[in-house]
Amino acid sequence: MLQVSENEVKNRLHFDNPWWEDDGKIEERFSKLPRRAYFNLFYSLQADRSVNRAIILMGPRRVGKTVMVYHSIDKLLESGESANSILYLSLETPIYTGLSLEKILNLFLTEFGHTRTSQLTIFFDEIQYLRDWEVHLKSLVDSYPTFRFIATGSAAAALRLKSRESGAGRFTEFMLPPLTFAEYLQFIGKEDELIIQSPAEIEYQAADIEKLNFEFINYLNYGGYPEAVFSETIRSDSSRYIKSDIVDKVLLRDLPSLYGVSDIQELNRLFTTLAYNTGNEISLENLSQDSGVAKNTLKRYLDYLEAAFLIKRIRRIDENAKHFTRATSFKVYLTNPSMKAALFGYIKSDSEAMGALAETAILSQWQHNDSIENLYYARWKKGEVDIIELSAVTQRPMWCTEIKWSDRVVSDHSEIDGLINFVINNKIIEALVTTKTLTATFNVKGIQIEFIPTSLLAYVIGKNSVSNKKPALLS
Repeated sequence: MLQVSENEVKNRLHFDNPWWEDDGKIEERFSKLPRRAYFNLFYSLQADRSVNRAIILMGPRRVGKTVMVYHSIDKLLESGESANSILYLSLETPIYTGLSLEKILNLFLTEFGHTRTSQLTIFFDEIQYLRDWEVHLKSLVDSYPTFRFIATGSAAAALRLKSRESGAGRFTEFMLPPLTFAEYLQFIGKEDELIIQSPAEIEYQAADIEKLNFEFINYLNYGGYPEAVFSETIRSDSSRYIKSDIVDKVLLRDLPSLYGVSDIQELNRLFTTLAYNTGNEISLENLSQDSGVAKNTLKRYLDYLEAAFLIKRIRRIDENAKHFTRATSFKVYLTNPSMKAALFGYIKSDSEAMGALAETAILSQWQHNDSIENLYYARWKKGEVDIIELSAVTQRPMWCTEIKWSDRVVSDHSEIDGLINFVINNKIIEALVTTKTLTATFNVKGIQIEFIPTSLLAYVIGKNSVSNKKPALLS
């Protein structure tokens, strides 16, 4: 049987690293794309060589991980780093199948006369395609302390599990979520046109709420994925693109290979049920009946889907912000609202699903903030509140928000009786309610309630969450 020769591998390495010959530049198709809001944070982390760690860039499929790697290479070249000191390797490429990371790395070192003490930057893209990747990468980190290793992967569940099992003390995780609404507006060049920022403080207003809502609807339908934002072909057939290339690959390949799921159709049926009910309360009992999945299996599948970054579960508290001893109900949200449109059709402003999808969009912005782990919802016999943050220390409510896609709530406060009662019971000073287009502030029963359009709140949460992020601690 014929074997791939070293010359063939070297030729492919030169093809994948055009900056070695092409005047020290990355391909124009990557350089012309805008950088994610996360770029500076990621670049500062990977450029810091003071701690000997590999960076694992994780995230769901098609959120821009590979493009961010190319943008990092571009900036390294701009900063004066030698072109032949940077290696990019996509492990999806068939020619590398069966080769160890160290074998490929040694070919690169030999090609340019590098030594084990050289200052090199090595990018391994889609590393989950290499069996036992975490063992190989850990060995490289230990063997070449002057090299900076960055690995990316779309199988977020597998990467996180294996990096924590085998890479303790050697890997630093960096999660790249889907686009925020703020990033989407920036990508299409309309952020400055549609958002007004006060020069004195971080306070935002909508310059034209109708136009902002128009883009918010577009964002719900395809805006979480950078490629969809720039491709008319993808936007016109988001179902084929998002479902087959993103959802199905996770359900049919990533999760079964990691967890040994034998009934793939059962898992797919469950995810479809969850996606349709995004933003709604679900009980294990009803979910088991609707999806046809046994409750014990159901709990495992929910863990898998959340680890794969497809859904996020939010736990329930009562009217006094107390946790339930036996939590059998929870709210489930798609991590990217665009998945619902891909599965069930285009969402319009007056679609019946807009209320739940607006809530999903708000929750998805919180994925970019560590506080998401402190978010809950409240439900009791006479009321409910959509989103509440509890203090991690005291477990008392810090703020609460009710999500509405309607302006009626501004004049009819009976629609927010649950919110008002919760605020009074828990001695919260103020509360937030979203609307479709109106902005207002009212004093209701001694409580200050601020009304703000849902689209504007989505912008503010996403914008502030990313802006306030600090570099990950290498611990």
